[in-house]
Amino acid sequence: MDKFYQALTLIGFILYWLLVAGVTIRVVFKPRPVGVSLAWLMIIYIIPVLGVMAYFLIGELNLGRTRGERARAMFTPYEEWFAQVHNCQHHQPQSISHRISAIHNLCSNRLGIPALSGDTLSLLNTPAEILTAIVRDIEKAEHEINMEFYIWHHGGLADSVASALIKAAKRGVTVNVLLDSAGSIDFFKSHWPKLLKNSGVNIVEALSVSPFRMFFRRLDLRLHRKIVVIDNIIAYTGSMNLVDPQYFKQNSGVGQWVDVMIRLTGPNVAVLNTIHAWDWEVETGIRELPTQPECPISIDPFNHTTQVVPSGPGMPDDIIQQVLITAINQARTSITITTPYFVPSEILLHTLRTTAHRGVEVKLILPKKNDSLMVSWASKSFFETLLKAGVQIHEFNGGLLHTKSVVIDNSHCIIGTVNLDMRSFWLNFEVSLIVDDPEFTKQLSWVLDGYLEQSTPVELTVWQQRNLPHRFTERFFSMFSPLL
Repeated sequence: MDKFYQALTLIGFILYWLLVAGVTIRVVFKPRPVGVSLAWLMIIYIIPVLGVMAYFLIGELNLGRTRGERARAMFTPYEEWFAQVHNCQHHQPQSISHRISAIHNLCSNRLGIPALSGDTLSLLNTPAEILTAIVRDIEKAEHEINMEFYIWHHGGLADSVASALIKAAKRGVTVNVLLDSAGSIDFFKSHWPKLLKNSGVNIVEALSVSPFRMFFRRLDLRLHRKIVVIDNIIAYTGSMNLVDPQYFKQNSGVGQWVDVMIRLTGPNVAVLNTIHAWDWEVETGIRELPTQPECPISIDPFNHTTQVVPSGPGMPDDIIQQVLITAINQARTSITITTPYFVPSEILLHTLRTTAHRGVEVKLILPKKNDSLMVSWASKSFFETLLKAGVQIHEFNGGLLHTKSVVIDNSHCIIGTVNLDMRSFWLNFEVSLIVDDPEFTKQLSWVLDGYLEQSTPVELTVWQQRNLPHRFTERFFSMFSPLL
């Protein structure tokens, strides 16, 4: 009997290492950043069995068979829709400034989405201002409201949005709401979904999380976009989830979340609506492509340009990181970046250092306290390298700074849902706006100046005095940074 168990153990040992060898080959030959591959190999070899299981569950992009088939069938009609937008008079490639011409060419060639002029943009930077404006526009809706968010958390002014949607549905407005399953888990447990559905609101749980589904698709792919479109005339997007910060994560110890949103009217409303339509169809199989933007006979040649950039699985690989790096490389005088989660890729880290080395003033504003322990420690592992290169790092003390923005040369900016981490670059469904409008950018710069007033600069000499346990913890979590 002992020999039987010994033989069984030996067979199990051999089979396990054959499995590890097979997974290793798969990791090595999978095209992706080297750092990600090395991080996975470390996990597989350091954590027996569980490391291999983790790789099978979340190691590779996999939307699932149904979503994958739908997405493939959707490419042609959506490609044709965006091709028509190129013919709209709001698309004026000859008038696009040098500031974003490279980004426009990149997005036009890889995404098929053109930059459009003629939008009217308003920057909203307080929760009350944002949620009140959304409610006010919902109350005026006549035909259709399309929304998608990563988090909807009930309470406070967020409930006012829900009540406004119920009233809109009851007066005959079509209301489609798409919410991420994991991000909005508390909302789906509340009484609101049933109340909304009974009132005629269509609510869909995106990327549902369950133990059964983990065998068919990757569980940590998340719908991180924040979009509201009303009557294909008004749209909102930005960093804020559908939450009232006074009622959201009050016990997390990081303070209230700080965000901005953009309210826009003009041709790019239809583009944002089409991104929602894509996400809606991937989840439901129902196609609801919006009408094309209206193309007037003539438009103001001095209207500034906005480029919409959706990113995530199913989109061109690495598109948002390419946009960011292109923008940073073109900076001449200054760059100010805000992000709650800072775990840069090797190429982004190199780009930031190089930009500072060539004399550009680079400011990075991060929250002092973070709701993610791993990200908080991993991000600190990059501080010394950046500080030595001349990058200015400021830690925001006024809550969890959740605004995701990049201001370049105080003339144009990037604003949206993308964090500077590998998750936003590779795993999350995101959306960003590149705005070539000095006046709008000036408004955003004023907001960022307000953040700086509530921040403490990180000094290199002081930072270098941190103790050994602090340094060890940084380095430990930094090993996982390609996966965060």
